[in-house]
Amino acid sequence: MSILGIGVDVVHVPRIVALLSRYPQRLPSRILSSSEAANSHLLTDPAFIAVRWAVKEAAYKALYPLHRPTWKELTYHGLTNGHKPVLLYHPRFIDHTDVGDIHVSVSHDGDYVFASVLAESKRQ
Repeated sequence: MSILGIGVDVVHVPRIVALLSRYPQRLPSRILSSSEAANSHLLTDPAFIAVRWAVKEAAYKALYPLHRPTWKELTYHGLTNGHKPVLLYHPRFIDHTDVGDIHVSVSHDGDYVFASVLAESKRQ
């Protein structure tokens, strides 16, 4: 397998706080996949939104220009029960058979969230 792309992103959490105060329902509904939005108790949590924003921006950078994922085509599941974070890509219209594993790492430090994504290609 070869590397398809690498992407990184940094989000300033107070920016997300401001966006959530202006668009409390619209922001989560625009950027979260249906399974992420199922965590209804977290939809107003700025850290929850900031992590998904950073991860999805980093993923877009890793997959572009071969793929242009939308917010809802990417689903991030953080650390749960000792399992590594997972980023899933489910495009609606594009054949993505060349996308292999997608690796994600997220770090928090004060008011900042940093995400890095490495996308592998299935092609040799």
